[in-house]
Amino acid sequence: MSAMENQQEGPVRRESGSRRRVRARPALIASVAGCAVLSGVLVLLPRERSAGTAAPSPGALAMAAVGSGVPATLPGLAELIDEREHAVRTRPGDATSWAVLGAAYVERGRRLADPAYYPRAEKALRTSLKVRPQRNTRAVAGLAALSIARRDFRAARRWGEAALKLEPRRWTTYPLLIDAYTGLGEHKAAQRTMDRLTELRSGPAVLARAAAVYRDRGRWEDAAASLADAAAGARAPAERAAYLERAGQLAWERGDPEIALRHFREAVRLDPGQWAAQAGRGRALAALGRTTQALKAYRAALAGQPCPRYALELGELYESLGRPEAARVQYGLLRERVRSAAAGGADEELVLGRFEADHGDPEAAVRRLRAEWRRQPATEVADALGWALYRAGEPGEALRFARRATDPVRGGGVRDAQSMYHLGMIERELERYGAARRHLAEALRINPHFSPLHAPAARSATEALGEPPDEGVPKMDGGADGGADDGAG
Repeated sequence: MSAMENQQEGPVRRESGSRRRVRARPALIASVAGCAVLSGVLVLLPRERSAGTAAPSPGALAMAAVGSGVPATLPGLAELIDEREHAVRTRPGDATSWAVLGAAYVERGRRLADPAYYPRAEKALRTSLKVRPQRNTRAVAGLAALSIARRDFRAARRWGEAALKLEPRRWTTYPLLIDAYTGLGEHKAAQRTMDRLTELRSGPAVLARAAAVYRDRGRWEDAAASLADAAAGARAPAERAAYLERAGQLAWERGDPEIALRHFREAVRLDPGQWAAQAGRGRALAALGRTTQALKAYRAALAGQPCPRYALELGELYESLGRPEAARVQYGLLRERVRSAAAGGADEELVLGRFEADHGDPEAAVRRLRAEWRRQPATEVADALGWALYRAGEPGEALRFARRATDPVRGGGVRDAQSMYHLGMIERELERYGAARRHLAEALRINPHFSPLHAPAARSATEALGEPPDEGVPKMDGGADGGADDGAG
């Protein structure tokens, strides 16, 4: 492990005196969030340079793109790829250049939602291992990052554990393992790995990861404070932009689109290649009723990063505006991108299952999501499968998965608006009206704008359920079992 990777980051700067510093604490890490995850191939930027020294090139800044804490810029990745492609042509026995090239392919593919980079990444990383089969931690960790980008969490766990065995104190391996364990629903293993990471490292990158931990456990204020400190301590625009995007997404999930919009705008200003923040702008603007601007932001995000999730969101926005033809165009793009992902070895079955449940064939969604659950039993898969079962007319089995997705003991501590809406609608179908009322109201309290299609449906269902009946004070006859929440109301 290099001295650069082991070096502790300096103190985190405070924001306007009112922000408290939050250090990482043991907990469960957040699941991989679609196309905007911060794991994978990241870059540690230089600490400082003396006066009069020329600024390093984007490629030089991205040279350490093998998982060391903060994101590289897209121009930096492009320059790094050009440099390493030249290096391996002239020195085909250079295992380090092959590993760096593979890692850069992974990150560029992720940032552009272009799975065509993934087979190239795999070839480069495996070539590095062929050239140097022993103690090649860079290549092994690069294969873990590639597996996460492809959403193959079993392979990511295997490669991540192998990298950790080679160099137990190489801190950059730990975030990869946390993502792998979380994607497999192995929350205790994720917690142990997070504990170890905080023992080895501090600074903005770990603060940002701690924020995801707090968010997964429903500790919104801790998550927001930790992200604020991470952004304040960031050393480069792309790094700060990535943390601001996370802060915007957190504000959005908490039902504050105005704060979310401010974070997303600043992220895009700092890093025009921050396409996740562009999609976030679309979400926030739609919630604020500024639909023309929302559509423009979504289209910009899709032009730079044609992520299937963004196509689904834009399609649903068009549908909510009474523009079914425009929605169908986006749904067609979604299917196309899922096929492209499969060709690159990436798994987008989760987003395709969500789409089929609401806009296609719910029974096909159930088949896809059952298979995904067997492969990778994560919380978000439980939520999607439960909803697909409900849409396919199987509310009894759906309830089991919806409860799993919202059970804090089993990884569902975040209790986001969408999962609470799903739970409430399933309970309503099963005539468990008390519980349905409570969970639908909770969904709207958490984020009244969580979906342009489903938030209005949640309001309508809540109104139809009406107020709970006034049954007076129950008689104390010793027979009550506390189960009224699931009864008729």
